[in-house]
Amino acid sequence: MNRTPQWQVNVMRRSPTGSDRCFIVSSDHAARSGRTGRVLLWTMVLLPATLLCGCESPREDGGMANSFYLNPYKDLNNLGRIALVELNNSSGHPQMSTDLTDALFMALQKKQLFGLTIVRQDNPDWRSLQENLDSLQALKQLLTMRDTLKCNGLLIGTITEYTPYPHMTIGLRLKLLDLTDGQLVWGLEQIWDSSDRSIQKRIRRYFSNDLRLFGPPPLEEELVLVSPLKFGRFVAYEVAETLDREKQ
Repeated sequence: MNRTPQWQVNVMRRSPTGSDRCFIVSSDHAARSGRTGRVLLWTMVLLPATLLCGCESPREDGGMANSFYLNPYKDLNNLGRIALVELNNSSGHPQMSTDLTDALFMALQKKQLFGLTIVRQDNPDWRSLQENLDSLQALKQLLTMRDTLKCNGLLIGTITEYTPYPHMTIGLRLKLLDLTDGQLVWGLEQIWDSSDRSIQKRIRRYFSNDLRLFGPPPLEEELVLVSPLKFGRFVAYEVAETLDREKQ
């Protein structure tokens, strides 16, 4: 008797604090299916809905628990090498593309999960990698990029928001695709607002955990809140932390 495939289901629930939380129920069909076209189609359909409301994670104290999805059936170490495509930019501040891409590159290197190469905006392949990635045909074409890029994974994204004043704000939408089968490995959508008290607490944790500084002077923390480069490095640090399955 054939078993009907059970795909990912998003259920959005209002939490006591008033925020929307998304609980995801998944089957192992996507991981086991050999029908790449069907997997790609479901990746295309499910990703926007998944990232729209965020995804629940057992870790609640990091501030990022409801903003990302990490495929439980994928081992990041098996990707070997991924291509980080320089970020597209919808913010009106073009320099942020290079600055944030470089910050992500450094933060991901520290995790030592996979090798990295950057596809810059002056690369002829850059625009084709950014455009129409939510169409089935484009996703199929991505599979052919594996040999061209000499990578098993593709990390692409957009700076959705950037405001330097009256307070620093950065918004990102990112996704990591496995080029061997077109499946979504990881995805994130988040906005970091320096005026948010929870962000300020996480900056203090960033100083103690990543920079290995205990009791940093208030001036250093304040610089993170007003410096685009320093705030971008903090954002990149938090993005990289979501890829660490042991901390979930």
